[in-house]
Amino acid sequence: MPDNTEQQYSNSQLQIISDALNNGMYVQVRKMLHNMPACDVALLLESTTSRIRTELWQLLDAEFHGDVLEELSEDVRNGIVRSMVPEKVADAVEDMDTDNLVELLRSLPDETVQEVLNSMDHQDRLRAEKALAYGEETAGFVMNTDTITLRPDVTIDVILRYLRLKGDVPEDTDTFFVVNRHDKLTGYVPVTKLLTARTDMTVKELMTKNSEGIPVDMPEREVAKLFERYNWLSAPVVDAENHLLGRITIDDVVDIIREEAEHSMMSMAGLDDEADTYAPIMKSTRRRSIWLGVNLFTALMAAAVSDLFEATLSQLAVLAILNTIVPSMGGVAGNQTLTLVIRGMALGHVSPGNSRSLIYKELAIGALNGLIWAVLIASVVALWKQDVMLGAIIAFAMLVNMIAAGLAGATLPVIMQRMNIDPALAGSVILTTITDVVGIFAFLGTATLLLMP
Repeated sequence: MPDNTEQQYSNSQLQIISDALNNGMYVQVRKMLHNMPACDVALLLESTTSRIRTELWQLLDAEFHGDVLEELSEDVRNGIVRSMVPEKVADAVEDMDTDNLVELLRSLPDETVQEVLNSMDHQDRLRAEKALAYGEETAGFVMNTDTITLRPDVTIDVILRYLRLKGDVPEDTDTFFVVNRHDKLTGYVPVTKLLTARTDMTVKELMTKNSEGIPVDMPEREVAKLFERYNWLSAPVVDAENHLLGRITIDDVVDIIREEAEHSMMSMAGLDDEADTYAPIMKSTRRRSIWLGVNLFTALMAAAVSDLFEATLSQLAVLAILNTIVPSMGGVAGNQTLTLVIRGMALGHVSPGNSRSLIYKELAIGALNGLIWAVLIASVVALWKQDVMLGAIIAFAMLVNMIAAGLAGATLPVIMQRMNIDPALAGSVILTTITDVVGIFAFLGTATLLLMP
């Protein structure tokens, strides 16, 4: 999240460039773009309408396209890439990191992907096709194949001379991985250790023996948890036979964590976490209409329950006034539990082995909160309406709905995860429906039994 200073700087840049475009000062805009880091150009593109975005992209030299594409959000990047001819896309992704390349290609239609692959040189095409074979949101999907490996019998002097001859090392390299003649991982040597060791030592004498790497099919969420737990800066990725395939670095993990956070936040509102802020009106309307349609259906279900007690409501108008209190309290309590459980699942705190104890805990909290607020609302209603029976009815409904909210909030994420449904996306809607239906039915149903002649 950018701070206020960064945000003001970005807004200032956008205003200056917009004014320059409106005045036809294209040469000045081009110079400004090429003096900006790729991440700032990407932020600028994401902060403009599609018309200005197209003009800015055309003013950007082709040699910078790849760097900027790596920094763009998925929705904005897809819109730009789909407007490019396959040959231009192939040129832009030539030096792109493998993980970013795969993410870009997977977002394109199959026929476009094939055209882009055909436009690549042989080496880049093999790299892309191999990476595309790994499952989405796995370690293989986010790993980078740009690594330098060492052999155990080589001296430090030879390695240092090789590195000087090579001239550079892959970005974010903090460790060199050691492999045998069959390319199987056997250990690692930190860069700091390599630079300070005697030059006559061999890698075998210096390395830390460790043949464990991240399985190539491990979910990226689990990868992020390992990095967080062990404070890694990089880690090797291996196949089932322990062959070294590539590495994952901390910048990749930061992206995973950020995407997970954005996904959870946006899913609560039924939105795509990679949605373009300045997407076309019709496209945004279609996306949001789906969620609104689901919400309307659940609202109609709650209305249908109220309709069952139309006669009661027509004779006792006071019930209509109080009818929103119980569902509202249940919805808030349930969402507190739901959010806590989803967070626990994301952090790895909730598993099949301990989910039952969590459910019991949330049931107890729901019952205790239900008792507290039932007594409070009963007292308020009894004094307000001078009706002790009415206070007792709403208290009973409150207790029932708070218990139901705690149970639903704790069990829904677990059940939905087992069904491969994202709890952050659909959990809140289902929970609200449950608390509305249970709350209305408990309140109006009890009132009908005890108050109607």
